[in-house]
Amino acid sequence: MTGVGCIIRETGSFCGDAAQPGEGDWQEMEDVAKWEERYRTGDTPWDTGSPSSELVRVVGEEHIEPCRAIELGCGTGTNAVWLAQQGFEVTGVDLSSLAVDRARSRAAAAGMGVRFLTADLLRPPVLGGPFSFFFDRGCYHVLRRTDVNGYLRTLEDATQPDAKGLILAGNAREPHDPGPPVVTEEEMRSELGRLFDIIWLREFRFDQVEGVGIRFLGWSCFVQR
Repeated sequence: MTGVGCIIRETGSFCGDAAQPGEGDWQEMEDVAKWEERYRTGDTPWDTGSPSSELVRVVGEEHIEPCRAIELGCGTGTNAVWLAQQGFEVTGVDLSSLAVDRARSRAAAAGMGVRFLTADLLRPPVLGGPFSFFFDRGCYHVLRRTDVNGYLRTLEDATQPDAKGLILAGNAREPHDPGPPVVTEEEMRSELGRLFDIIWLREFRFDQVEGVGIRFLGWSCFVQR
């Protein structure tokens, strides 16, 4: 980090005014620091080290053929690497540079070529689309509280008109503290329906790190533009 409010990304840099960063710039720096600390300390109960069982199930059930795919909030790259192993051409994006470094190491160890970017999904660089499939395990339920329209704009820019996607989010029918942010069925249908046709929306339980003891109730939402 150089000066005040400068976050270096693979595709360039985002720098606020060195003397007077704006409110949004301060918020981004706070968010980056929060996620970096969670990865540094291992406070990542979602990071099981195995691909999401719901992603694996849906790719099989929906017969999603290998294509250009993007994972929003890729973390340490487990799902992105799994998709690449199935033949997808994958880009993974995360706010945490520490998570992205680990994701690159995971892909290299698996012998997979995956493109990883460190970026704010509400103000992303060029992501390299259009993508035909996207996967989001928990990004939407965080970003919707800040700017759901910004989240949808990012997906609109990144995906092609007939793209399909799988979005996993916390379920308001069973809130937990601590636990994932939650959303109601009505909110998901209203918000995601602005850009997508909702093919189906069903309940499932998130995979969880062994020892945590809780598999949180979630929503699994399969969509198409």
